[in-house]
Amino acid sequence: MEMKRVLLKLSGEALAGDKKTGFDEETVKEVARQVKTAVDNGMEVGVVIGGGNFWRGRESNAIDRTKADQIGMLATVMNCIYVSEIFRSSGMKTQILTPFECGSMTKLFSKDRANKYFEKGIVVFFAGGTGHPYFSTDTGVALRAIEMDADCILLAKAIDGVYDSDPKLNPSAKKYDTISIQEVIDKKLAVVDLTASIMCMENHVPMAVFSLNEKDGIVNAMQGKINGTVVTA
Repeated sequence: MEMKRVLLKLSGEALAGDKKTGFDEETVKEVARQVKTAVDNGMEVGVVIGGGNFWRGRESNAIDRTKADQIGMLATVMNCIYVSEIFRSSGMKTQILTPFECGSMTKLFSKDRANKYFEKGIVVFFAGGTGHPYFSTDTGVALRAIEMDADCILLAKAIDGVYDSDPKLNPSAKKYDTISIQEVIDKKLAVVDLTASIMCMENHVPMAVFSLNEKDGIVNAMQGKINGTVVTA
């Protein structure tokens, strides 16, 4: 798989490490080291981060869904500010784009602005999801990947690929090396949520799922060496 521009999706929980909440700095520094290797080799990298290390608000019945999603969007902004700073301390240039105004903390997203940053070798963080309730960060990464003409979405997860059933519950679960997005939808394998899956399928954006804990997993994935699962579009 030839890749020049990729979108890397990191789950908030994965960045929290064993703590399950907040950040595990060593984990984030290791992500930064790997991304820097790719950027130094001329790769254009966009980053989307979930908010699950701060907020799982949809589990509450006391909060309106729209408000819960707004808190989730802000959680992703916090994550991007933190991770982008770790990236900077590792020697990279970064910018954070959001679909809504956040004062001087971020810049407003536009495709032209993002392209300008990519051309300068800047790692672009797409924070705040789509800016709308009822859409997940999965949909956010699918939307930005389509808009930015990314070659692939790289999903760095706590699990090392796509399985035919939950490997935690079924010890004989089978891992796929490759699978089509259509199959993922038909079999309800929940690699990303349904909205994101359909967007990727209609716009022919492939995905790669691999473990964040794999040694040099991000570097390998950005070089097209996927040790997890390739989801073809």
